[in-house]
Amino acid sequence: VRHGDDGALEVLERLGERRERVVVEVVGGLVEGDDVRLGPEGGADDEALPLAAAELGDDGLHKTSWMRDTFKDLNEDLAEANAEGKRLVLFFEQRGCIYCTKMHAEVFPRPEIASFIEENYFVVQLNLHGDLEVTDFDGETLTEKQIARKWNVLFTPTILFLPESVEDGRNAAEAAVAVMPGAFGAGTTLDMFTWVQEKRYALDGDEDFQRYHARRIQERANGSTD
Repeated sequence: VRHGDDGALEVLERLGERRERVVVEVVGGLVEGDDVRLGPEGGADDEALPLAAAELGDDGLHKTSWMRDTFKDLNEDLAEANAEGKRLVLFFEQRGCIYCTKMHAEVFPRPEIASFIEENYFVVQLNLHGDLEVTDFDGETLTEKQIARKWNVLFTPTILFLPESVEDGRNAAEAAVAVMPGAFGAGTTLDMFTWVQEKRYALDGDEDFQRYHARRIQERANGSTD
C-alpha cells in the first residue's frame, strides 16, 4: 500500500487474516478491538505480556508513576510541561470505570508505552465526577465535574492532547489538537501518542491519523519499527 493512499481498509482486511480483530475509526469516534501485539521494540509479538493495573487512589482512580499532582491550573501546567520539553495531556477517568481499568491493566503498563508517555508527556488526571477545582486556559475555575460538562466529556477514559501554546480566550476542549474518546488497544494508543508528539496533526498532506495508524499496523506486521 502506498504511503497516504486510500487503501487503508484493504490493509486492515488483509491484516484481519493474521490478527484476531483490528477495527480502526477516524479520531473522534471509538477505536475498539485493536489486537496488534507489541513487543519490547514495538514490533509484532504473538504473546501478550503479563501486566498488572496501577494501584487505585483514594478517589478510586488508577495512579501511575508518570501522572503529575498539580494545582490543576492549566496555564501553569502547560508552562511546566513546556519547560520540561513535554506535551500536556489530560486524562479523564472515573471510579469503577472498567474501560479505564482495561487501559491500566493491558496498555499503559507496557514498557514501550509507559516509557514513551513518561519521557514525552506531562499527564494530569481529572475525575469525571470530581470536586477538585480546575482553572481552564480561559481563566474560568470550575470543579472537575463542571469542567467535564463544559468540555462535553461524556465518558471515560477520555484523553485530551494540548498544543504547546493556547490562544487567549480559548478553553482546553477548543484548543486540543487530538482527543482519544474511549478505551484503545496498545497499537492505537502508542500510535496516537507518537502522532501527537511528532506534531503530525500540523503537517500538510493527506495522511491523517487513520491513515498513519493503518501504515504503522502494516509496518509492524512486516516487522518494521520505523
